[in-house]
Amino acid sequence: MRRHSETKITPTTPCGMDLGQGGVNGGWTISLDGQRKAALEMGRTRLLVAAAVFMLAFLAVGLRLADLALLSEQDEPKRAETPSAAAALETQRAEILDRNGQVLATTLPTNSLYANPRRVIDAEAAAIRLAQALPGFSVAELTAKLNQDTSFTWIKRGLTPRETARINGLGLPGLDFVREERRFYPHGHLTGHLIGYTNIDNVGQIGLEASFDDVLRGSNEPLRSSLDLRLQHILVDELRTAMEEWRGIGAAGMVMDVHSGEILAMASLPLIDPNAPQRIPDSAFLNRATQGVYELGSIFKVFSTAMALDLGVVGLTDGYDVTNPIRAGRFRINDFKPKRGVLSIPEILMYSSNIGTVQMTLTAGTEAQQRFFERLGLLDPVSLELGEVGRPLLPQVWREINTMTISYGHGIAVTPLQAARAMAAMVNGGQLVPATLLKRVRGERIMAEQVMSPETSNKMNWLLRLVVKHGTTGKADAEGYRVGGKTGTADKLAAGGGYAVDKRIASVLSAFPMDNPRYVVMAMVDEPKPTDYSFGYATGGWVAAPVVKSVVERMAPLLGIEPQAEPAEEPAVSDDWNPHLIPVNLRGRHVAAR
Repeated sequence: MRRHSETKITPTTPCGMDLGQGGVNGGWTISLDGQRKAALEMGRTRLLVAAAVFMLAFLAVGLRLADLALLSEQDEPKRAETPSAAAALETQRAEILDRNGQVLATTLPTNSLYANPRRVIDAEAAAIRLAQALPGFSVAELTAKLNQDTSFTWIKRGLTPRETARINGLGLPGLDFVREERRFYPHGHLTGHLIGYTNIDNVGQIGLEASFDDVLRGSNEPLRSSLDLRLQHILVDELRTAMEEWRGIGAAGMVMDVHSGEILAMASLPLIDPNAPQRIPDSAFLNRATQGVYELGSIFKVFSTAMALDLGVVGLTDGYDVTNPIRAGRFRINDFKPKRGVLSIPEILMYSSNIGTVQMTLTAGTEAQQRFFERLGLLDPVSLELGEVGRPLLPQVWREINTMTISYGHGIAVTPLQAARAMAAMVNGGQLVPATLLKRVRGERIMAEQVMSPETSNKMNWLLRLVVKHGTTGKADAEGYRVGGKTGTADKLAAGGGYAVDKRIASVLSAFPMDNPRYVVMAMVDEPKPTDYSFGYATGGWVAAPVVKSVVERMAPLLGIEPQAEPAEEPAVSDDWNPHLIPVNLRGRHVAAR
């Protein structure tokens, strides 16, 4: 049998060297180690390359973010070139509180809708769907907005949560929301004229919101007003009742601390809703308490009497004959309910005699009247933390006839606030205190001006109480609280000159308690209409005096003022006058409420 020879293959080196059996093992070992090292080197290289790629990617992302945030023109509202959009970024505005810490104005978060028209696919189709989610917007209006050649436009600011949800559900491209803040007034109409409101960009427009706009912006410290929300509610409620009952076109009133000048309540009707300023009618913007100027009629007899007493030209036991009307050129001055014979100074005020007041004022003179009224702040606008403050209307030339009519409140028009501030000086010891809508700090020094003597103020306190007890202001008498005050009724000026027929201002200016006066309360109704109940009258005594009575009866317990029994006999108020000297036959006599 032929035997085949075996061929042995041996590994060789690259040079062809025969390594033998031992070389086989050694050669394979060397080849495997080289491959491992090559693989490791390749892996390391790949990791370095991958790391470099990731670094470049993150760097690119970072640069893009920086470009979006700082350099590029954006679609976000903060990059919009409109003032409204820029203002949307401002988110802080301090609260406004009443004197007891009740919130009168605060800021709440809200959403606002904007669009990038360049990203809207079909403007008309989007507008149709959007109009269904936003009642009040027309399709044409929205289509015009969405067709603009811009990257940003507001659609609606201050969305409600329900509107936000509806728009979210549409899923329309090119629409988005931005978080803003909206001013909210928890008590709405109650403090509208005083607190005011802001516009959509949180910029104050009227009231304290406007006066303290810079202070409230970017501040966390609340602004504490002098208002007492409890008294504000009472005042508004009673004024509204009177306005409706007497069918007036407006009303105004206030409660003021006679010593600090703090306004605890102030109202002007019709009221305004600061939460919906776009729906406020133009006729309601007027703040009748601080901005409206009116002839207030017989209220001015209080100031004229104080002037004559303080100058010493008359005493409480002096008097004037009021039998005959006073003639001055073509003018004739009468009394509403004529009296005959001589009336003492208390009786002139008690019965609201025009004739007696004119004679008393002429005794003092025109210059004295001007100086005294100027000291009382009746000839210049009141300094108050509101922009809505009226300027009094005065005669261009102050003649003797002007002196006569001004003495009983005709021929001069002032704001109710001016009258209330002057009344505070009548009863607080003769000091004219600056009025304020901010809460005074305990122990704060108040820069008051002494405008008449404390003795005169003491006499006026007694006289004002006398007018309520026995005179024209009896319907203001809140039992136990010793109210003092004076009514006023004045025909309104007509647009074409002269006075309007059957259009009047009915008011009462009062204070209490008269043994130690603390508060002035004023009420006024604009154009009240007579009723059968009032026997055809619509005067201050019928219309406004009951408002004062109700306000005092409701507010006094809240302020810790307890009712006191009327003393059996009034104490003497001066050396030259004792209350018991009032003629007995005049006590209790019916007086028409003029």
